[in-house]
Amino acid sequence: MKHYFEKLFLEMGLGGEWSSYLDVVVFTILLLAVSWGVHWTVRKILIVISHQLAGRTKTKFDDFLVNHRVPLRLAFIPPLIICFDAIPFIYEDFPIGKRIALKILMLISVYLTLTIIRRTFNTIEDYLKTKPKFKDKPIDSFTQVFMIFAWTLGILSMLAIITEIQFWHFFTTLGAASAIILLIFKDTILGFVASIQVSANDMVRIGDWITFKSYGADGDVMEISLASVKVRNFDNTITTIPTYALISDSFQNWRGMVESGGRRIKRVIWLRQSSIRFLTEEDIEKLKKIQLIKGYLEKKGEEIKNDNQKKGVDKSLAVNGRNLTNLGVFRKYVFEYLGSHPALNHEMQTMVRHLEPTPQGLPLEIYCFSKDKKWENYEYIMADIFDHVMAAVSQFDLELFEYSSDAVRIDR
Repeated sequence: MKHYFEKLFLEMGLGGEWSSYLDVVVFTILLLAVSWGVHWTVRKILIVISHQLAGRTKTKFDDFLVNHRVPLRLAFIPPLIICFDAIPFIYEDFPIGKRIALKILMLISVYLTLTIIRRTFNTIEDYLKTKPKFKDKPIDSFTQVFMIFAWTLGILSMLAIITEIQFWHFFTTLGAASAIILLIFKDTILGFVASIQVSANDMVRIGDWITFKSYGADGDVMEISLASVKVRNFDNTITTIPTYALISDSFQNWRGMVESGGRRIKRVIWLRQSSIRFLTEEDIEKLKKIQLIKGYLEKKGEEIKNDNQKKGVDKSLAVNGRNLTNLGVFRKYVFEYLGSHPALNHEMQTMVRHLEPTPQGLPLEIYCFSKDKKWENYEYIMADIFDHVMAAVSQFDLELFEYSSDAVRIDR
């Protein structure tokens, strides 16, 4: 290569003496022009070849390479090679200029290498996100970690080139400053460790619905990066959570519910305890008109009657022996109503129970699972159930508990 440039320059009549500053300037300008021409030619060739290959192949990987302009970065390599070969010849009589020019070329080479690595990682990241296997994995975290190491090595290499200290000697001198480096990159290191644990333990995936009360997050995970997790809340606001908070704090992941056969409905209504009583024969005959519990009342009534007669129970008082209560029959009615509701998953647990009495009344809890797990549909189904249940309370001579307006005093 050196002889080629020497012959070229001599044929142009510029002479073979390199002591002249003018000759150096002329050859430097000529070298830049040749380098630019080579870059332009190689760039055009790579554009044509890369687009043709991307159009012919079935894989999308080369399409992402073209989109991230990786081939265009490769077009800078031939001009750099030419410059590395030509600089020693051009600056043969100028050692200081040659050293400076070679340093600049080496710095450019390191930066070019880093940009090619970064664009290649971006290509791999976008390609993996198209694969179902990796679609919900925190790929951003891993690519960011690799790029941090790459940029660290690149910056250290640049400093070693500028200071003319061997890379390993320069690297070992930073050992004393390791504590400061760890302090600066504390969040990055914590985020990296958290990303590995989150991925290995499958704690959170992109698209999961999570509730993180301490950060006010309640929505779908959009992105998991090295430093933060982005959550799109249901009001379309975006909450950013530190990645390491996923392993240091407690949060709720609704993925199990989404992947299950239904979404849980668990809510209570409050009944006035003074409205609970035994049912008379007249009450039972009246309630037999309710189709869902007609068979139950007939069977249960016959069973209780036979049992009381067998034991010789004095039924002059309702408290003696076995009796039906309006609350017990109401619980049975609600259970049968849930069992006939088409929007509920009847293969999952269904329960109607009353909890411990409170000063606000007796809580009657309904526990079941909706087939439709979509939020708005789930809320509609739950509202439909409780609309019916609360309206049916009066049919059993029960009362819902609520504070009387007469008990509320308003100071004016």
